[in-house]
Amino acid sequence: MAPRNNQKQQKTKPSLDSLQSFLSLCQKMGAQQDLPSLLLLIAKEAKHHLSAKDASLLLFDRDRCELWSYISLDGAMIRFDARLGIAGAVALSGTLLNIPDVQQDSRFYSDIDTRSKKRTRTLLAIPLKTQNQEVLGVLEVMNKIQGTFSQQDEAIGSALAEQAALSIESVQTVQELKTQQQQLVDENTQLLKEIEGRFSTQHLIGTSLHVQGIIRLIDQIRDSLVDVLITGESGTGKELVAKALHYTSARAKKPFVALNCAAIPQHLLESELLGIKRGVATGVEARIGKFEQANGGTLFLDEIGDLESNAQAKILRVLQERSFQPVGGQTDHSVDVRIIAATNKNLEDQIHQGTFRHDLYYRLKVVHIHTPSLRDVPEDIPLLAAHFLSLNCRQMQKEEKYLSPKALRTLQTYHWPGNVRELENEMKRMVAVIRKVMITEQDLENHIRSQKHSASRRLTQGSLTLPQAVAQLEEQMIREALETCHSNQVQTAKLLGLSRQGLIKKMKRLGIDSASSRSLGKIPGARESSRLKYYSES
Repeated sequence: MAPRNNQKQQKTKPSLDSLQSFLSLCQKMGAQQDLPSLLLLIAKEAKHHLSAKDASLLLFDRDRCELWSYISLDGAMIRFDARLGIAGAVALSGTLLNIPDVQQDSRFYSDIDTRSKKRTRTLLAIPLKTQNQEVLGVLEVMNKIQGTFSQQDEAIGSALAEQAALSIESVQTVQELKTQQQQLVDENTQLLKEIEGRFSTQHLIGTSLHVQGIIRLIDQIRDSLVDVLITGESGTGKELVAKALHYTSARAKKPFVALNCAAIPQHLLESELLGIKRGVATGVEARIGKFEQANGGTLFLDEIGDLESNAQAKILRVLQERSFQPVGGQTDHSVDVRIIAATNKNLEDQIHQGTFRHDLYYRLKVVHIHTPSLRDVPEDIPLLAAHFLSLNCRQMQKEEKYLSPKALRTLQTYHWPGNVRELENEMKRMVAVIRKVMITEQDLENHIRSQKHSASRRLTQGSLTLPQAVAQLEEQMIREALETCHSNQVQTAKLLGLSRQGLIKKMKRLGIDSASSRSLGKIPGARESSRLKYYSES
């Protein structure tokens, strides 16, 4: 009698009748993190608890009106029109169907049996609904082991389907978020590559000694985090050099934050740099400053020569302590920032006049880069002009344009008060206005054509014989190369395309002392820092 009682208990015991069993199943489904594993688990649990020979889950693609399965218990992939079959009827109507003999049901889609090489007899199809009652898919349980599916099976299946829908919706949401996150990561990586390429040293255009000097220096300090001071006239590409310094350094993936010190009212500059606490004044909200925004990266302070003494003192303190207090704050905030400062003013003159702090000057001037005016590098004008022409033709979707030899010579003799920025704007104007392919001298602005600046403007004024002019040009180039190469004769000779002995002979003949070529003058009482000047352009 005992064995028969055990058999009866096993027959009548419903798997999900107890709260403990149901909670255990919920925990199993909640632990799944990918959709195929979850669907496989649900199918197995449905088969087991409903005493069926097979089970599968079909997801509803509403846009295409199709049902499809990631996986079934036999691993078969299925996709078909939702208007076909019993599962389709459940998906479209959102109601449960319990079919005791599917072979006699007109809605049965026999092609599924043909493809799966199975014969379906009894079928319990239950809709998977979201919390908004939107049909997510269909749970199919096929071929009851004994008899047909009962009302108790329907209740168990519905409870299982309800929890399954919640788990599927949760996993799909997580996967969508992961996909979106990965897309953002990929986009950010691509954008960073484009930015690094755009602001790499390859985009410092020119073959002059000035350009080669700055490119060499940027490469030399790419692994260093020293602060840099960039000087030069307006329009000579100081910010471009600053970005090249940042995007070729170890901080390239961190923020590059720029602040034009001349564009911010002096009474707002402190809060702009250091941030401000909420409630410092009526209606004032908390705001982080540029130092905090640039934490881990680079802070570019353009036109630093326009700072008043109070702001200079604040910046000096941050450079010394590597910490700051926001306006209205009481606690120090540590900060890891590389400072690149730029100015078109002569800071040494300002120090003598008492308008710029000499201690801040030497804090900033660990490395000094001087961007030359365009009139000092006429040999680079053809390259720059061609670059800007090509760039603007692409941006405006115009046919590629070229400059005639006479137009190029005119550009080289113009004094360019606006420097590279002025040249870029002139090329942009011609792309927009001129329709022909070859741009001639007559197409240039009147003031450029009328300015007949001497092509030998860097040589001594007055009448020179050809040998005198050659000797003077040789002397100038050698002095510049010595300065660029820190008076290293081997590197200087290599830069000039000479042998070391050939360089020494020329220096003796021209009366050049390599040590004297580096004399730049000193400010009394100031701490000595890097005294070398380097040159570049944008």
